[in-house]
Amino acid sequence: MAFKTTSMIQNSDDGRREFTVNEFKRWLMKFDTDKDGRISVNELRQVVSATGGWFSRWKGTAGIKSADKNGNGFIDGCEIENLIHFAYKELGVRIIPY
Repeated sequence: MAFKTTSMIQNSDDGRREFTVNEFKRWLMKFDTDKDGRISVNELRQVVSATGGWFSRWKGTAGIKSADKNGNGFIDGCEIENLIHFAYKELGVRIIPY
């Protein structure tokens, strides 16, 4: 799926950021600085900062707790879906069907 604009974070009519699920996963993995295929708490804090979010330390920790269902301290491929709800609620990101 191609992005609709050149910006990685695009705003919808209601001011929220919109991604398809695949776009969100690709965008999120750009923050995987150690390239291990997982998102750590520090990497998630960078995501929060990149979206203009406040309290990146707190929200990064909260995001890991929210999405990390196996308790290993990382968000891996199967847990990224769990992060979508957190991203909508805390980061103003909306996942669209197309």
